[in-house]
Amino acid sequence: MAEDVYAGKVPGSNPVSALVVGEDFAGMRSQALGLAARAGWENSFQAVSPSRLARLMLAGPQRLARPFLQTANGMPFETLPELARADVVISIGGKGGAVGAALRVPGRRPVVQVQNPRQSLERFDLVVACTHDEITGPNVLLGRTALHGLTPEVLAQARAVWAPRFADLPRPLIAGLVGGSNGRFTFGVPEAHRLGTLLAQAVKAQGGSLIVTPSRRTDPEALRVLTERVEAAGGTVWNGEGENPYRGLVACADSLVVTMDSVSMVSEAVAGPASVFVFPLPGRSRRIAHFLRELAAAGRIRMLDAQSSVRDMAPWAVTPLDDTPELVEALHRRLGF
Repeated sequence: MAEDVYAGKVPGSNPVSALVVGEDFAGMRSQALGLAARAGWENSFQAVSPSRLARLMLAGPQRLARPFLQTANGMPFETLPELARADVVISIGGKGGAVGAALRVPGRRPVVQVQNPRQSLERFDLVVACTHDEITGPNVLLGRTALHGLTPEVLAQARAVWAPRFADLPRPLIAGLVGGSNGRFTFGVPEAHRLGTLLAQAVKAQGGSLIVTPSRRTDPEALRVLTERVEAAGGTVWNGEGENPYRGLVACADSLVVTMDSVSMVSEAVAGPASVFVFPLPGRSRRIAHFLRELAAAGRIRMLDAQSSVRDMAPWAVTPLDDTPELVEALHRRLGF
């Protein structure tokens, strides 16, 4: 068992150092770095983007894999001081997993994979995934929500910073967390118009305030339309300047309306104290549909649909939901540090 092999770190000794490898996407960084932070490990991130050929070679013998063990900038991993001092490697996603598995040194440097690596699970010491990934195995740890770093302490700090800034706003505070188009869902002008209209109607009906924060994936034209609708209702859309209110909204809002494209964003939203409504988008993902059904069955989110109106957006009493602490406890137990 892993807890016997890697039980070399003694509580109170030098901190555990983790090297995180994965594609440089916000959701992936959030999950993998969130796991490292929640585990109490020092951490650094290296972006990787191996080609199809590289992934094939990385799965082979070490002598063939070595030339392909590179960062996204082409730096060989063997030259990185971050790898030399790493006690553990955390990899995420398919491309990150291809690199992570090749960096594994059994008995000395374990590899923890986040998400389904889409390769043999036996190449990793632990795989931490969501139940909607539909994978099982003796080295697999599953949770309902994606890993992230929004601990109760982090949210309390965000509340201390942002609550005074929101103090003069009429309640309830409705917040929109907006993603964007990806390989599965579309968030374009029609969706922005529909979301903006629904948010405007909700704030008017409830007599509160409205703040929306977009992501880097939000299409500029869709953002322009959304901003017009929100500002016409007296609301505010973060324009990318200054501090992003995202954490403050998760910590302080009464209701969150989140687009369905991002498992990470929904997982962070339900970790806070607000009622969470999920806004539908054109597209399809069996995994995300499974994820959302599970949270709806737990009473933590409510799904909106094309016919939803302000009557469907009344907040309700909720309890924050975050499976990360249990996963981290199991991770510590398995690795022994």
